[in-house]
Amino acid sequence: MTQKLIDHAAPVQRAVVIHPDGRSESPRLAEERLEEATGLARALDLDIQGEEIVRVRKVTPATLFGTGKVEELAALMRAAEADVAIIDDALTPVQQRNLEKAWEVKVIDRTGLILEIFGRRARTKEGRLQVELARLDYERSRLVRTWTHLERQRGGTGSTGGPGETQIELDRRLIADRIVKLKAELEEVRRTRGLHRKQRQKVPFPTIALVGYTNAGKSTLFNRLTGSEVFAKDLLFATLDTTQRTIRLPQGRPAIVADTVGFISDLPHELVESFRATLEEVGEADLILHVRDIASADSDAQAKDVEAVLKQIETPEGKTRRVLEVWNKIDLLDEEAREAVLGQAERLAKEGEAVAVSAWTGEGLEPLRETIAGLIDDDPETRMILAPEQGEALAWLYEHGRVTFRDTDDDGRTHVTVRLHPAALGRFERLYPDLVD
Repeated sequence: MTQKLIDHAAPVQRAVVIHPDGRSESPRLAEERLEEATGLARALDLDIQGEEIVRVRKVTPATLFGTGKVEELAALMRAAEADVAIIDDALTPVQQRNLEKAWEVKVIDRTGLILEIFGRRARTKEGRLQVELARLDYERSRLVRTWTHLERQRGGTGSTGGPGETQIELDRRLIADRIVKLKAELEEVRRTRGLHRKQRQKVPFPTIALVGYTNAGKSTLFNRLTGSEVFAKDLLFATLDTTQRTIRLPQGRPAIVADTVGFISDLPHELVESFRATLEEVGEADLILHVRDIASADSDAQAKDVEAVLKQIETPEGKTRRVLEVWNKIDLLDEEAREAVLGQAERLAKEGEAVAVSAWTGEGLEPLRETIAGLIDDDPETRMILAPEQGEALAWLYEHGRVTFRDTDDDGRTHVTVRLHPAALGRFERLYPDLVD
């Protein structure tokens, strides 16, 4: 007798994705925004049964859409046998509750969708803390939805609330207490990051932060630059947790590279605020690499969205923000578009503004390294002459600075020109006091 296996996997939920057109100030086409929202839904393993662009000329406070459109969409939900409706916009708690009643499906707005993805992707303790804080901030105003099944328990004269109301108040207090605790834990994370930055400043390697629209290829580029194996996939928000590695630039100069969370249009304020500790790494960086998917028809609009988020990130007083655009995925361009992009990037590269690469194939990586080195290499040059037996000092220079010239004379002495941060130069002078001119 064959024993039947029981499938304990959760059933795949069927979803309809709706983009309300006319609500966002973004210049992007409605079709492209709908495609992105569908990609976000697929990132949650939802089975997409329908996609719809709905023009919203006037917002209905109770349901966002007008009565006729709500009924029309209800028919779409029934035809698709949908379990979930994804609304590519921010909904008020009242709108979300009323749409759920009208359509008899679970309704998730854009903020809730992104928070759900972030909740699944977060791996480190810090990432999970940040996502939980953002989620609680979001849910705090929506608690009434959770307890509608208790409303019928309210009794008395109407002057006092029943158990349902008490439960809501209790939950609000619990959430408020949890938020206070999470903020304290994240403040400790920020303090620890600040201490780490101070430690790095004692061995002053320049820092480089990778930013970009989600799925622009940041993690693939990070892996190429550092030789790491950070999770990289053709997936929205594949990276949530900041990863740092040391790389060697041309002539041996070390630098620290940080891969960061991807940005997206209309990034929920709760997430920007909650990820403040992570985004501080971007503000502190000596150079920001803005990775762009140059093969996307939406590349220019995505770049504007990234720039809008960057404006929300503070830069320490006295620090100049330097940004180099990395035009990624040139391997996906047709020949004509590729030639145009390469020609434009070549002109901009001379000013240190843009470099065209394919992180997937490795094309353009060496010019990128050279450009990075040129942009962060503003340390003063020092000339030295080392005796043949002073190989240890030479190795130290390669490890902590950038050797721009090296030659050996007839007596076997090594003549070097090296760029060293003033702090590193001070350490070298203390270790090898007889070698500096």
